[in-house]
Amino acid sequence: MSENKKTVNIDLLRRRLMKYSALTLGGVALEGMLGSQLAFAAEEEIRIGYWPIVGGLPLYVGVERGLFKQAGLNVKAVKFASAQQVVESMITGRIHGCANGTATGALGLGEITSPGLFKIICANPSNKTMVLDEFLVPLNSTVQSIAELKGKKIACGPGIQNVTMAKIILEKNGFSAPQVMELPVGQHAPALAAGQIDGVYTLEPTGTVGRLKGLARVLETGVISRYVLGDAAAPWFGGAAALTSSFISSENAQAKAFIAAYGKAVEFIQQNPDAARENVAGYTSIEPALVKEVPLPGFVMYDQLNGDNLQWFQKFYDVFSERKIFRQPVDVANIIYHA
Repeated sequence: MSENKKTVNIDLLRRRLMKYSALTLGGVALEGMLGSQLAFAAEEEIRIGYWPIVGGLPLYVGVERGLFKQAGLNVKAVKFASAQQVVESMITGRIHGCANGTATGALGLGEITSPGLFKIICANPSNKTMVLDEFLVPLNSTVQSIAELKGKKIACGPGIQNVTMAKIILEKNGFSAPQVMELPVGQHAPALAAGQIDGVYTLEPTGTVGRLKGLARVLETGVISRYVLGDAAAPWFGGAAALTSSFISSENAQAKAFIAAYGKAVEFIQQNPDAARENVAGYTSIEPALVKEVPLPGFVMYDQLNGDNLQWFQKFYDVFSERKIFRQPVDVANIIYHA
């Protein structure tokens, strides 16, 4: 890709994200990054971006349990304040990929702006039983349903996906032209406790932190499946792990080794959920003493993103197209990795 083309793509992505989420880049300087694609050698770092929520667990497990090292890989987890920052860093070449928990809405915008940018290697479905998304209220709130939050101050996490999902949920509960305030996820529970907001659409471990610290009460979980997809049991693929296509093509052996090790991390989580929870601490706001309480979303590797899984994933993306957030449809099947 030429220097001019890359600059245009970044500008387009930034303008689109800013239009819908009113976010700044939060200190991630793009100046000087353009054209600085990472040169890679086997002994160098594979840099994987993550947003500090439970959804990124396979990356945390892979690093902390030594699964990447066993595969001969030097993987570094790079923390970002939002999924948008993760996607921008993939476009500029600052990182080689992203962990689960990276908003698929932001990834979709990245694909539209920079076609062929990445391939999804794993996605994390959640619903009413595989808990990730939820609405919280203050601990002493008398509110018993989302509908009762009408006329009150409501917040959500940063970024277009969080804002869009929060507004749809509110609309399905009788709100007309709902407005939501964007706050970093780490501020959700404290803001509820301080009375700064009356409700928040958020992601785990926020609900667990709020409940165990006496700051907030979980009002409802699995809200995307119920109100956006229309089926409380449907898998909501709101987050995914991906590698950049440039890394896959230029360092194919390393990419395959990374994907295999990532798959082992997913297997570890599925077979040892209690042990895996220990690795949530240090990467999210949850404290080590509280990790056993954290609910886990599901994790589905690329070769399972077919059939019903693919259809539900596509339905979620179609929501963004219908709402004109995606300026063109994104075919999920085209952005999934194939060995």
